[in-house]
Amino acid sequence: MQAFPDADALRAPSSLNDLLMYRLSRAMRAGNGMATRMVEGGFGITRREWGMIATLAQEGEITSSTLALHLHLDRVRTSRGLRSLVEKQLVERRQDSLDRREVHVRLSASGVQLFGKLFPRIAGLNTDLLAGLPPAHIEIFLQCLQHLEHRGSELIAQGAVVEKADRRAGGTRHRWPERG
Repeated sequence: MQAFPDADALRAPSSLNDLLMYRLSRAMRAGNGMATRMVEGGFGITRREWGMIATLAQEGEITSSTLALHLHLDRVRTSRGLRSLVEKQLVERRQDSLDRREVHVRLSASGVQLFGKLFPRIAGLNTDLLAGLPPAHIEIFLQCLQHLEHRGSELIAQGAVVEKADRRAGGTRHRWPERG
């Protein structure tokens, strides 16, 4: 296992291991890998589809645009995921009677049933990951997460990164290596 950075190293990174986002990504991969195996191997849905199912279970019927916002996904990815969930009969769609461009989505009875089986297992994994952390440390961790989310939103609003990803044009495949 790689050496863990201290607070000074996080404030002034000098290596990959000192980068906050790298450390968060490593921590997320540990849990996400298990969750992905659980949802894909045990329930036949993707992690993105699980996010949609869980959001719909929590929010009830919402528009596909609202679902995309909740999940921080673009409309194309949301539409693909919903199409797959409709084919699997886990989600139902209906067009808005007043605005035909708007699509409302909700869990079907099968989707509700799947959520009821899967959520306790995901929640158990969450509990297992936190095992051994004192409650006071969990509270501090939650405060730190809240700060990072808030600060990330501030930086986005300030335009801290001016570059834009252009995935519709093939992303970096068409630009690499940089020319000229």
